[in-house]
Amino acid sequence: MIVRNVVWRIVLPVLGLTVGVGGCGVFAPSYPPLATVDYVDLDRYTGTWYEIARYPNSFEQGCTGVTAQYAPLPDGRLRVVNKCRKSSLNAPADRQIGVARVVDRVTNAKLKVQFFWPFEGDYYIIDLDPDYQYAVVGEPSREFFWILSRTPSMDAATFDAILARMPDWGYDPDRLFLTPQRTDGEPDVAEDEAESVQDR
Repeated sequence: MIVRNVVWRIVLPVLGLTVGVGGCGVFAPSYPPLATVDYVDLDRYTGTWYEIARYPNSFEQGCTGVTAQYAPLPDGRLRVVNKCRKSSLNAPADRQIGVARVVDRVTNAKLKVQFFWPFEGDYYIIDLDPDYQYAVVGEPSREFFWILSRTPSMDAATFDAILARMPDWGYDPDRLFLTPQRTDGEPDVAEDEAESVQDR
């Protein structure tokens, strides 16, 4: 989710989602280990996710209509396509393509995402809907946080429940930025699928 002219990285996790090498500064607070969900079925996790909210960060500054698409690769990694529309939902979408690899095969919930070699960022799935309709992504330094949904909007009850759990994960709900999304249709899904085929 880094924005550098048209070159950017999302979380995520975006999720896009390369968070850089260090994440924490010398005087960064110390946090307990960040727990993840017990297990992620990566086949069910693939597809398009809409960013509902995030911690503000420099690499997503001005980003609206943020989406992330994950697709399996033959070597077991995931292909990542992150999209951002700068300043306006009607603006052309900037894309960044990367890969994600699982680092915890017991849970599949801890990944490393890379857009530019040799830099990788942590991608921890810390909450996941049983039907894979929403996901929450964080990382150990607590500097980055994303709420993702299969649809451009999330119902208030689900969103409020996630906010209520944020302090348990070491996050401050008051820091959240709500990501503008189009709610008059889902043009990005067809667009992403067409681009995915074209890029193979």
